[in-house]
Amino acid sequence: MDFLKKTFRWFGPSFGVSLQEIKQLGVEGIVTACSEIPIGEVWPTENITAVKKEIERHGMEWSVVESVNVHRSIKYGTQERDKYIENYIQTLKHLAANGIFTICYNFMALFDWTRTHLRFQLPTGAISMLFDPVALTAFDLHILKREKAFTLYKDAEKDKANIYFQNLDADGQQKLAQDILIGMPGTKESHTLEHFKRDLQALEDLDKAALQENLAYFLNAVIPEAEDLGVKMAIHPDDPPFPVFGIPRVVSTHEDVQNILHSCPSPSNGLTFCSGSLGASENNNLIKIIQDFGDKIHFIHLRNVERQGEGRFYESSHLGGSVPMAQVMRELVQEQQRRVQNGNQEVTIPMRPDHGLVMLDDLDREMKFYPGYSLIGRVMGMAELKGLEVGVRNGLGLS
Repeated sequence: MDFLKKTFRWFGPSFGVSLQEIKQLGVEGIVTACSEIPIGEVWPTENITAVKKEIERHGMEWSVVESVNVHRSIKYGTQERDKYIENYIQTLKHLAANGIFTICYNFMALFDWTRTHLRFQLPTGAISMLFDPVALTAFDLHILKREKAFTLYKDAEKDKANIYFQNLDADGQQKLAQDILIGMPGTKESHTLEHFKRDLQALEDLDKAALQENLAYFLNAVIPEAEDLGVKMAIHPDDPPFPVFGIPRVVSTHEDVQNILHSCPSPSNGLTFCSGSLGASENNNLIKIIQDFGDKIHFIHLRNVERQGEGRFYESSHLGGSVPMAQVMRELVQEQQRRVQNGNQEVTIPMRPDHGLVMLDDLDREMKFYPGYSLIGRVMGMAELKGLEVGVRNGLGLS
């Protein structure tokens, strides 16, 4: 039985990690996007073709698009959403015409991910990323100074945030704001404070039911077209998998995934299984999610997090942390076995090591790459995951 397809995310030539370097890792495919195209606009065929040819010139394939970002009008259900849905469908057609059939996307409002510290130092000296809800609350109350923040949080949460903020000097306050405001892949630029505050205020009346309805509307428009094209859509879980700034989450739990898949039943309506995003919540049973939705997993992100209680976590090494990675890998390999038994042809599921520690020589070029996407840290993760998969397969009696 085929191994998981090893892939590696690449953000383009200006992000510190080259295709020439990635080629040396022995990976089969690249995960990337035409991130120079503004969100909501159609990706021109010539842009897609140029990226594909560059990847193939280095002896690899473009395995997964991550991401064709969903325009905010679609997420928020504004009058313009149908226009952007049509643009989205046209982009899918252009990708399919270039032989690219797996699309990772998310439906997170405002940010693609949120961390409060991008340079959290581990005892080893390696650098990781951390999410601290106390720091986030301090930012909301004392830097953003959003009116709703003073009624959103409990008194105990505000007390902790007040103490946290009082211990920050001016540089610490500025760093906290910069780290929180950067969460959009494909750019190293932060949102401005005023722009973020304005966008956040526009979402204050958006509840979970409305966001779920907008996602279902999008899926029911796009998935039939994707199915006709042979395209597999793989929604990425929310990161972190619980509300941030009071904004609802709709891809965070077993129930959420079930609702999404049931809202538009189709082989093309699937999941990106991200062990790090889902694993940041102790309430998520990752093994059960694979067991229940395994046939809809079109793409896999593997990373680990160390949960420290009350929503605080940091990104650990791939085999360390709170996620039982050996059990996760075993279940993914068993899902491959189930696919073989059921006649499902999609056995070689693309997998990539997600996020890596900043370590060794990466410390010298840290400012060049996107947060979480160091070279050596991800190489170490890939090596660990490859070895883990071999061990799991041997334990199951598979060659």
